[in-house]
Amino acid sequence: MKKAIKILALLLISVLPIVAQTSKNKKMEKKVFSPWKWQDDKSYVQAVEVKNVQSTLYVSGQAAMDDQGVPSDADMKSQLIQAIQNLEKVITHAGYTFDGIVRLNIYTTSVDELWPHFSILQSWLAKNNVKQATSLIQVTRLTETLKVELEATVVK
Repeated sequence: MKKAIKILALLLISVLPIVAQTSKNKKMEKKVFSPWKWQDDKSYVQAVEVKNVQSTLYVSGQAAMDDQGVPSDADMKSQLIQAIQNLEKVITHAGYTFDGIVRLNIYTTSVDELWPHFSILQSWLAKNNVKQATSLIQVTRLTETLKVELEATVVK
């Protein structure tokens, strides 16, 4: 019995590093699901499945705040552009890439005011090969003078 335990222990000691190394070498897989086509024009998918994820980054809502934390009082278009730039900064600073975005929640104080500028976000998503699940949510207000906020989940 002791001999069997020793053999089993030796096997585990020799096999575990190989198994661990194999799981580390698996590449993250991202697969999107949309049973319809209508959402394609709106630059999102119905669901995203990810496998073999090395790590996950949960990004707080990024809005039009300058480097000193002062909120913008500019128009919706300018705030959207700055929110995208701030989202880029956080994601790259953390060592992730934009195509790893799997979820993007968009909060705005006015969908009507955001919609004419939505193509700016759509172009950015297409340029960076982002395929994400998205929710667009109108809220009563955001902090101070902010009009739009982007919250993301990113994987690698």
